[in-house]
Amino acid sequence: MKKVLVPILLFVACSWLSSCDLDDDSPNFYFAALNVVEADVPESFEFGETYDIEVTYQRPNSCTFFEGFDVTRSDQTDRDVVVIGSVLVDEDAACTQEVTEVVATLKFHVIYTGEYHFRFYAGEDENEEPIYLEYTVPVNPEPTN
Repeated sequence: MKKVLVPILLFVACSWLSSCDLDDDSPNFYFAALNVVEADVPESFEFGETYDIEVTYQRPNSCTFFEGFDVTRSDQTDRDVVVIGSVLVDEDAACTQEVTEVVATLKFHVIYTGEYHFRFYAGEDENEEPIYLEYTVPVNPEPTN
């Protein structure tokens, strides 16, 4: 039994002593809000339906990648939408500084009646105050049987 147990314990001890440290405290990316140029919202919603809202945003360089949407509810039918990107900070990466417009799809499910108010983050003004593109979309009433 000792002949089996000693090699196993020796292997475990060596594994602990030779483990590598992955915490070098220098992340190779960070998250950033990307500016929305336009959102293609429908003229009206149907209650209970899901819609694809095409959102055009600016990709500031080739080292910025789309990660998704941050949608916050400020009231029952008010939504603030921010496009989130990850930006690489690797010094070895060759990033072109060309601004391109890219389209991403936001899936939105209508769960309330009334009007939905959307505010899409579009950047900051000269005073570093946020700018929003605002859209109001009414919800058609539920059909009565």
